[in-house]
Amino acid sequence: MTDQATNSAANEEAEGPQFSLQRIYVRDLSFEAPKSPAIFRQQWEPSVSLDLNTRQKALDSDFHEVVLTLSVTVKNGEEVAFIAEVQQAGIFMIKGLDAAAMSHTLGAFCPNILFPYARETLDSLVTRGSFPALMLAPVNFDALYAQELQRMQEAGEAPQA
Repeated sequence: MTDQATNSAANEEAEGPQFSLQRIYVRDLSFEAPKSPAIFRQQWEPSVSLDLNTRQKALDSDFHEVVLTLSVTVKNGEEVAFIAEVQQAGIFMIKGLDAAAMSHTLGAFCPNILFPYARETLDSLVTRGSFPALMLAPVNFDALYAQELQRMQEAGEAPQA
């Protein structure tokens, strides 16, 4: 009996940390072109504003949902040409990580996996609205995560795992 318990503990240690992507999906999607069709008859000189946000929620046992939200507002001059938003989500199985590694995985690594899907979804949505393609530049989620940790330390807040 003791040998089985020892072997079980040894096998668990030998496995080490585990990470598995279970599913990627669109949680919410929105598109609005308030000035259409008049906006299509104007000279196109867009300015793009991007708002990016992430959140995570613990699910059953070692499963976590991470949601990456991209909100884009494009103006042509002073008028809003369109507003598009996607909440790209994923379910991840993560176990065997300490609190700091779990926080980094949920705050930077998982959003990095979700970003290309969110970017493609936004681009497709915008072109279906008859606007030029919206090719968002890559995002350094590790740098954003580090900035957020620094902001939280300065504010005396504890990071969420």
